[in-house]
Amino acid sequence: MTPPRETIALVGAGRMGRGMAIAFAYGGHEVALIDAKPREPAAFTDLKIQIQDELRATLTMLAGFAMLNPDEVDSVLARVTVLALENAATPLADADVIFEGVPEVIDIKRDAFTLISTHARDEVIIASTTSTILSDELQGFVSHPGRFLNAHWLNPAFLVPLVELSPGKQTDPAVTSHLKSLLERMGKVPVVCAASPGYIVPRIQALAMNEAARIVEEGVASAEDVDKATKYGFGFRFAVLGLPEFIDWGGGDILFHASQYLSQATGQDRYNAPQIIRDNMKAGRNGLRDGQGFLDYSDLDIPTYQRDRLGAFVAMLRHLDKMPPKG
Repeated sequence: MTPPRETIALVGAGRMGRGMAIAFAYGGHEVALIDAKPREPAAFTDLKIQIQDELRATLTMLAGFAMLNPDEVDSVLARVTVLALENAATPLADADVIFEGVPEVIDIKRDAFTLISTHARDEVIIASTTSTILSDELQGFVSHPGRFLNAHWLNPAFLVPLVELSPGKQTDPAVTSHLKSLLERMGKVPVVCAASPGYIVPRIQALAMNEAARIVEEGVASAEDVDKATKYGFGFRFAVLGLPEFIDWGGGDILFHASQYLSQATGQDRYNAPQIIRDNMKAGRNGLRDGQGFLDYSDLDIPTYQRDRLGAFVAMLRHLDKMPPKG
């Protein structure tokens, strides 16, 4: 027998809360979307209408993308209840998993976790969607801190598969495992990372975006051409190959020598290869051709693996309508 789907409470009815509400409702979960700001009744009524209109418009758009039938919009929308702050006690007490999604201000976070801890059952998983504050800094605001971790969704939450899970020092591993399983059942792709500034994607993304801005600033290329380069080169390849996998594909030694040239030619230390690249080279773990790099390829049928990846590149060409013309 399939276990019943968890009931979800979302504290914070902003962009992230609304996106997550759609994701969970689409996945068949009952969702309480709780406004975290105290408001006059008339102001909350206006907000509730605005939220419901936005959710309906988003679901209608998804129906237009054939993600659901148009006649299913009402039933998915009915799974989301929008509630004022003063009515938060019951939905928090009934929830199986609670997400905090209030602004990135410590005092506001503390107030939200006080509210949640006051009403939530002791065994309920509590997660923050923060993109900036480490789980270890927030864990102390939660009663029974072993049930707490960060769960960083990427906007738009109802479309982007990735969710970065970052447990704190006190997080019970079973809590991380349970939330990971819940997200996987929804079709999400959860990854687990240590409590470290920037998690995975924001850390890589910040470097890439700043470098793109510098290229424009230095007059190396126009913003339009940088966009084309990232869409049809950088993004094209990394939609198929992960970054460590791509290093292995070409060879860690190739990255090392390219990094040396860039750092010397520009005089910028930011291009230096990290120690792990040097260590892998010394150990003869340059990647695919050595059977080992960041990943282990020793038991892999490498020609079949390469063919599959190249086939995925062809599928990307078709998706982008960039198949080369036949002569």
